[in-house]
Amino acid sequence: MLLLKKKTLTLLALAILGAPIAAQAWVKDRVYKFTVLHTNDHHGRFWQNEHDEYGLAAQKTMMDQIKYDVQAHGGAVLILSGGDINTGVPESDLQDAEPDFRGMNLVGYDAMAIGNHEFDNPLSVLRQQQKWAKFPLLSANIYQKSTGKRLFQPWALFNRMGLKIAVIGLTTDDTAKIGNPEYFTDIVFHKPATEAKAVVEELRQHEKPDVIIAATHMGHYDNGNHGSNAPGDVEMARELPAGYLDMIVGGHSQDPVCMAKENVKQSDYVPGTPCQPDRQNGTWIVQAHEWGKYIGRADFTFLNGKLTLEHYELVPINLRHKVTNADGSVSWINYTQEIAKNPAMMKLLTPFQKKGEAQLNVKIGSVDGHLEGDRSKVRFVQTNLARVILSAQMERTGADFAVMSGGGVRDSVEAGDITYKDVLKVQPFGNTLVYVDMKGSEVEKYLAVVANKQVDSGAYAQFANVSLTADGNGVHNVKIKGEPLQADKTYRMATLSFNATGGDGYPVITQLPGYVNTGFVDAEVLKQYIEKHSPLQAAAFAPHDEILYQQKAAATEQKADEPPKKWRLARIELAMREAWSSLF
Repeated sequence: MLLLKKKTLTLLALAILGAPIAAQAWVKDRVYKFTVLHTNDHHGRFWQNEHDEYGLAAQKTMMDQIKYDVQAHGGAVLILSGGDINTGVPESDLQDAEPDFRGMNLVGYDAMAIGNHEFDNPLSVLRQQQKWAKFPLLSANIYQKSTGKRLFQPWALFNRMGLKIAVIGLTTDDTAKIGNPEYFTDIVFHKPATEAKAVVEELRQHEKPDVIIAATHMGHYDNGNHGSNAPGDVEMARELPAGYLDMIVGGHSQDPVCMAKENVKQSDYVPGTPCQPDRQNGTWIVQAHEWGKYIGRADFTFLNGKLTLEHYELVPINLRHKVTNADGSVSWINYTQEIAKNPAMMKLLTPFQKKGEAQLNVKIGSVDGHLEGDRSKVRFVQTNLARVILSAQMERTGADFAVMSGGGVRDSVEAGDITYKDVLKVQPFGNTLVYVDMKGSEVEKYLAVVANKQVDSGAYAQFANVSLTADGNGVHNVKIKGEPLQADKTYRMATLSFNATGGDGYPVITQLPGYVNTGFVDAEVLKQYIEKHSPLQAAAFAPHDEILYQQKAAATEQKADEPPKKWRLARIELAMREAWSSLF
């Protein structure tokens, strides 16, 4: 009897979590007003970056300002997240995103979709994060294999000005493919669209909501062209019967979903300019880029059963652009008016930031000899440190070989203990780990380009599990893992997002069918590899003349007095605050 009572209470709590719900129906001819505020792909950015952009303290100020404005005009607010709170900044990662979830509580989030990066740690960590969060973490399509039951709350109900609003959570079914297999032995991801249809029908039958919103972490792909990714928001909206979903609050692809024309997003959205969200099959689809750079604001009215989007915008959170002054100095100028930091949020988060910075000095492993990462080496010859980095990437992706620009290796590691700070000196840019499956014939064409990159440049390629001879135009005697390259065999290559998108003149591979961006940050991948394999033996990673050059590379085009080309800073805030001055 006691167990039955507990089960009943648990089900009741899940049904009403978020706000007390009464069996109410909308009143004829009454205009209801409510606003959906949303973010996505937070990725550990609880603290502002070195240019004082974004961060939860400024986000809290703006959320409150919008909330008061909406209430003053007779409306109410619902705050949602498209997921991926985890992974991206060491100060957050080292604390399992506790500061982020506690900060989101103070902001006043009502619910979030569970993202694929919520599974970057064992399930026990996610369960702890659920305890920190004072709002539900939703996903209707994640099941436990052994029981066939859902692992998470599928939906939540909210009362806003007398309207009953249902929010359904959905997670990309790519999660198991791009995550750590060790964490998915008893977890299965069902097709989101199928689960969404079933949940909507269940809600309509039993709860009769006035508005149904899906908080998703699936990605927005123009016109449904999702390539090698699992289908995203556009595809789901088209697959569901018209009217099943009023709105999709998305994430995962990390885009500002601002349409230039039908089925085509703006390619270079400028903060503070108008943003037209996507609409597919009667469903509004929104996404607010990443990292809390924006708050998406969707103002709705509801009259006699009809929902109307009155206004939509992306509100920049202290985003800035670089301006070169007349004297050659550089200033960072706000796109829009400066947003003050909320004092209560700063008081909450400052101890976490200080604790995270202190943890960067903690030992993560050791090595018995010097790992070479000096600029005078990594741009000229193969080095053992590059092999360590690439070995980490191959292990995480299950790749046959790996390639990266030598210019991406920014420092050496000395014999002895290794700290996370040491790792961030080596890889400070925050690029993400990607992989692609290619036929041997495609691999040969790719290697013919990268293996002939100029020596004494950042583009000079570092390899692992590859041997070849480069002649200035092509390559021959190519072997992968010691075996001759076979034209019709499929190989998996690991590299970094910088090179995958054409950085340093490498071939763009993002459009290939077998391309996957794992979302894992390069320094974190290296850190975990060092932790797992320490003590490292430097000699085990020593090159043995696998890469040969038949002729001297062409003279460099870069003038002697020009500064060296910098690597793209994709995620500059990856923690090494005091290291930047020595890096640049």
